[in-house]
Amino acid sequence: ILSPQVLGVGISQRTKGDSIDTLAEAVLTYSRTNFKKLLAFNIPKSRSFMHLDTVFTMVDRDKFTVHPNILSSITVFVMELDENKKMKITQEDGRLEDILKEHLGLDHVTLIECGRGSEVDAAREQWNDGSNTLAIAPGEVVVYSRNYVTNRSLEEAGIKVHTIPSAELSRGRGGPRCMSMPLWREDP
Repeated sequence: ILSPQVLGVGISQRTKGDSIDTLAEAVLTYSRTNFKKLLAFNIPKSRSFMHLDTVFTMVDRDKFTVHPNILSSITVFVMELDENKKMKITQEDGRLEDILKEHLGLDHVTLIECGRGSEVDAAREQWNDGSNTLAIAPGEVVVYSRNYVTNRSLEEAGIKVHTIPSAELSRGRGGPRCMSMPLWREDP
């Protein structure tokens, strides 16, 4: 959930386009939701980028962790209903910050790069789910302690960071966000 009106999903090795079409149709036409659009992020099709939250996670209303490898080649499909309640899909290529600012109605977006953008640190911390953060409140996250480079970047961006050790879950390719299932959120 990127805002009360915008939902995000990744098109990845494990999430196919047909499933996203079904999700968008259900969420956007279901009268009890406030969602007006779904942003489908086309991410690399590899095991280390298997879900959107492994490369991109919202940590505050205008701040996101991001793996630097998705910044140069991101395509986002914007799914919304037209005036006749028919699904309209538009493709947007460009800077992730600009796409997010436009669709979330923000003046500024901060992307916090996993591993500070260093190819070596980003690869190591990506494997340890450095971009997979669990936001427990706007600007407050739970992360693995082993991702010290990314964690320092989060703190410098004004994010309150709670670190936990990792062992078993990270071996199976899971981060702190993977251990949660938020079902209800109070309005800010």
